[in-house]
Amino acid sequence: MQFELTELQQEIQRTCREFAAKELAPHARQWDREHEFPAGAIRQLGELGLMGMTVPEEHGGAGLDAVAYAVAIEELCRGCASTGLIVGVNNSLWCDPLAAHGTEEQKKRWLAPFASGAKLGAFALTEPQAGSDATEMKTTARLEGDGYVLNGSKCFITNGPRADAVLVFALTDPERKHRGISALIVPANAPGFQRGKPDDKLGIRASGTCSLFFENCRVPRENLLGKEGGGYKIAIDTLDGGRIGIAAQALGIARAAMEEALAYSQQRRAFGRAVYSHQAIQFMLADMATEIDAARLLTWRAAAKKEAGQKYGREASMAKLFASEVCGRVTTNAVQIFGGYGYTTDYDVERHFRDAKITEIYEGTSEIQRLVIAASLLRD
Repeated sequence: MQFELTELQQEIQRTCREFAAKELAPHARQWDREHEFPAGAIRQLGELGLMGMTVPEEHGGAGLDAVAYAVAIEELCRGCASTGLIVGVNNSLWCDPLAAHGTEEQKKRWLAPFASGAKLGAFALTEPQAGSDATEMKTTARLEGDGYVLNGSKCFITNGPRADAVLVFALTDPERKHRGISALIVPANAPGFQRGKPDDKLGIRASGTCSLFFENCRVPRENLLGKEGGGYKIAIDTLDGGRIGIAAQALGIARAAMEEALAYSQQRRAFGRAVYSHQAIQFMLADMATEIDAARLLTWRAAAKKEAGQKYGREASMAKLFASEVCGRVTTNAVQIFGGYGYTTDYDVERHFRDAKITEIYEGTSEIQRLVIAASLLRD
């Protein structure tokens, strides 16, 4: 594994860092406060080729590698975690499964416009009674004539309020349990498709999530992704890649909090000297920097293994677990360094603190990551 980025990866890093500083960070607080979808920024990111980073150029993407993707998501989330999440979901939870399992016709219709940023995708697995345990899903898809008829609901769907199409997982053969789950491409204008009101969330507030409802929702048979009954494997494989993106998101949030705490500690004075000169503060910042670097190396390792075509599920879970929990510790301590000011909306650290928590929950909670890692140890 390389510890230094290639010239191309460094260029992606610079581009995303500059974009985040100029186009995201100055607006992130307002977007968060007003629950405002960053439409202009997303359009620009599409023009930069960042809405389908690892998708081959012939299918509308940028043809980048998995490490470049992780680097890009970290930089974008340093400026605005909500925007980084929107980009990450479109990349890893929509484009990746379409690129891996779609037919040429599906790639032409459902991959290219989304990879170019012209359209936005979403991924619908979670249900009210089937969160961490996807095998308990109740949504069904019955084959009827030349199409499937969906009935059921999904919840906490990122990009749901704005998505042009959603990859929906449903039971096509309920008796077979998880082996009867299939993946269907459902356009937002399909009859019987309805969105719930946007969720009012603790953090990541500029990235909309909502429930989705399907009432005799009909989609053509050719919208089946992969084979009938193959949806569970598609979902698990997709989430492995998605966890690299969440680890990178956690890195971006943590780095923002640390950098802002470091700057503040040099400006703020207490007991006649800069806060930074107090050893207790230095130790906190030293731990932040060390853990962020460690999390980054775990994330890059997982991405490198994915790019090499090797098994990377355990590494992705380790990166997601460690990076998300580091993010929680770093943002908590950043608020502590700011003191009372950190508890107000006058500074961005309170937003980073709120944004951090979800990285320990979505795309597999920390508890699920530990189960995945533990199970992998028995297979060694």
